[in-house]
Amino acid sequence: MASAQAMGQGEQGHFVLKSGHTIPAVGLGTWRAGSDTAHSVQTAITEAGYRHVDTAAQYGVEKEVGKGLKAAMEAGINRKDLFVTSKLWCTELVPDKVRPALQNTLKDLQLDYIDLYLIHWPFRLKDGAHMPPEAGEVVEFDMEGVWREMESLVKDGLVKDIGVCNYTVTKLNRLMRSANVPPAVCQMEMHPGWKNDKIFEACKKHGIHVTAYSPLGSSEKNLAHDPAVEKVANKLNKTPGQVLIKWALQRGTSVIPKSTKDERIKENIQVFGWEIPDEDFKILCSIKDEKRVLTGEELFVNKTHGPYKSASDIWDHED
Repeated sequence: MASAQAMGQGEQGHFVLKSGHTIPAVGLGTWRAGSDTAHSVQTAITEAGYRHVDTAAQYGVEKEVGKGLKAAMEAGINRKDLFVTSKLWCTELVPDKVRPALQNTLKDLQLDYIDLYLIHWPFRLKDGAHMPPEAGEVVEFDMEGVWREMESLVKDGLVKDIGVCNYTVTKLNRLMRSANVPPAVCQMEMHPGWKNDKIFEACKKHGIHVTAYSPLGSSEKNLAHDPAVEKVANKLNKTPGQVLIKWALQRGTSVIPKSTKDERIKENIQVFGWEIPDEDFKILCSIKDEKRVLTGEELFVNKTHGPYKSASDIWDHED
C-alpha cells in the first residue's frame, strides 16, 4: 500500500488504489453537515485545497454537496482533479435498485460520474424502516447480486471504483469469493480509540485501501481531549485534530474529517510536510478503552425479534 507522500505546502498526499486510480489522502466528510454543506464543500475545495469530498444519499445533503462542487468548478477547479465518494443506502440493497439509486445521486450531485461508490452498511432495510427497526424490517441482503450491479456501474463508466463500508472480516471474505471487481476501498471507523485492527489487516492482505471515518472519535468520546493526544500535539506545535488526522495517514489510511467551520476545515488539511515521530506514534497507538463509537445498533438491532439482537451480532462477534 502506498504511503501518504508529504508534498509541498498546500499540496496533498494520495494513495494508489488497486485499479490504478488515486484517492486524495484527506477528504471532507459531510455527515451531519446540514445547511452549511454547500458553503463547506466550496470553501474546502477553493480555499483549503481539498480534492476529495465524501457524502452519501442517506446524509440528505447531496443536493447541497452538488451546489458546492458546481461552485468550485465554476471557480476554475477541473472535475478530473476532484474525487467524489457516495454511498448506496440500505433500503436500496436490491439488485434492481442499485442503478436508479446511483442515478439519483448523480442528479443531486450534478455529476456525470462519481469516483467511488460504496455499500453504506451490509444490511438491507425495508422502505420506511423505523429506528430501531421493528420486526421484519431488516431483511435478507443479496450481497452477490448487488455487487454484480455495482460492477456494471464501473463497466458503464458511471463509477470509477466501488467498495464497502462497515464490513466485518467475515463479510469481506464472503464478498471476495464472488467479486469479479474486488472492492477498491473499505471505509471504516478508525482512530486511536478504535484501531479496528482485524478489518485493517484483512484489507491489507487483499490489497484493499482503507479510508478512516470519525478520526477524532465522537462528541461522546472526543479524542482531541485525550491527555496523550494533547501531549503529542503540544510537543509538535499542532492541534489535537491535526495529530489525529496525521496518525491515520501515517498508518496508511486516507481520512475524512468532517467540519462545517471554515477555520477547522482549513486546519484539518495542514497535515503534510511533517511527521509524528515513532515514539509519539506508539503512544497514540497505546490509548486504552478501545471501543466503537458507531455500533449501528439504532439502525439494525431489534433485541426481541432480531435477526440482529445486539451490536455484537452486527459485527459478527469479531470485536
